Formats: sequence, structure tokens, C-alpha cells
Amino acid sequence: MSHLTVTEREDYTEIHMDDGKANALGFALIEALHSALDTAAQRGGVIALVGREGKFSAGFDLSVMQRFDAESTRLLREGADLIIRLLGFDGPVILGVSGHALALGGLLCLSADHRIGVQGAFKLGLNEVAIGMTMPWFGVELCRARLTPSHRDQALGLARLYSPDEAIGAGFLDEVVAPTALSERIADVASHLAKLHMPSHGATKTRSREILMQRLSLAIDRDFAEGASLNARA
Repeated sequence: MSHLTVTEREDYTEIHMDDGKANALGFALIEALHSALDTAAQRGGVIALVGREGKFSAGFDLSVMQRFDAESTRLLREGADLIIRLLGFDGPVILGVSGHALALGGLLCLSADHRIGVQGAFKLGLNEVAIGMTMPWFGVELCRARLTPSHRDQALGLARLYSPDEAIGAGFLDEVVAPTALSERIADVASHLAKLHMPSHGATKTRSREILMQRLSLAIDRDFAEGASLNARA
């Protein structure tokens, strides 16, 4: 079961993740996300990726990732491909960060055009080194490009986790609203972004992210070179 629904709203396509737990990203959910993005791309325009109440995403499915085997590597690659797709998506991408966003959930925050978080005792960030994983090269490159310089070392090497308000200054979020206002705020932002000239938006985003995409391509090659390891120290 994918635990994902796609709703075509007036000004945007909403993709809603809710597994009733932590929205861990495993093979099935990532595949469903790609299918939803296919649907949204056919419609065109703005998309909004939203998590369940209190939990945007806890990141990769750790039951797979912490085995450090071929399946872990395959899941990591699928996560990297999802990041690349969101960064290069033709239409504006809004994230409704409805609660905790950790590890890959934090990286997803760095892959969207506008990120709306919610007030509350939630944590956002990259906790890989706290749970025994080395940040992959593609994650490092994404952080270099999209985190505030003064927070990169804190977020990457020290696994600092941020409150929603702190996450704005670090670069994970653009704004924070009350949980009850999230849906309305997504609709407001989508209504504004839907007025953009979409071909111009897509072409400009491609140009502005060209160097990042090149660096990410090289990083992914490095991550998945023969003999590379998920828990490598170099």
C-alpha cells in the first residue's frame, strides 16, 4: 500500500503522504511519488507535497538503510533520483512540512521551491551522523547549495535539529504557520504561483540550478561508484 493520495485542486495538484506512522520513504512510497509526479506533470502547473499531521517524513526506511547492503544502496539511489526530479520539476513545487522532517525528509525540504512549515514541538534537519550513517555526496552538495552557510557544518557534521522557526534561518523552510492554517496557506501560495508564466518559470529554474544539477550528477556518480559504501568514512 502506497499511503499516498493525489488531489487536483483549483490552482495546484496536491500529493499527500500518510502512512499513519512516520512517512518513512521506502521503495513503494518513492515509486508512488514518481507516479503522482507523472500525473501532476501531465496536468502542468503547481504541485504541493504534503505530509500527515505532525509527521512530514522521518526519511528513508531504516529497516532497509541500516543493513548497508545492495538493497540499501538501491533505496539510496531512488531517494537521490527523487531529489533530482523535484529540483528539476517544470512547475513550482510547494512543500507542506506538516511536522517532523528528518534525514531524507530534511533533504526534501531543500529540493522544493517554497517550503511551509507548521508551529509546534517539531524537529527538522539531518540526523544521519547521529544514527550511524555518513551523509551521501549528493546530500552534501544539496546542503552546500541551499542551506545558509553559517548552518551547514551544524546541520551536516553535528546533526543539529531545528525547530520550525529556527529552520527558516537555516534554510530548510521559508515560512511557518499554525497547523490549522497550513492547507489555507498552501492554497494561497499556489494561487499566487499559478499566475506565473510556466514555461518561463521552468526555463529560469533550469538555468538557475544548472550548476547545482551538474554538481549533483557528479556527486551521484561518486556515491554509486563501484565499491562505494553507505557508511564510508571518506
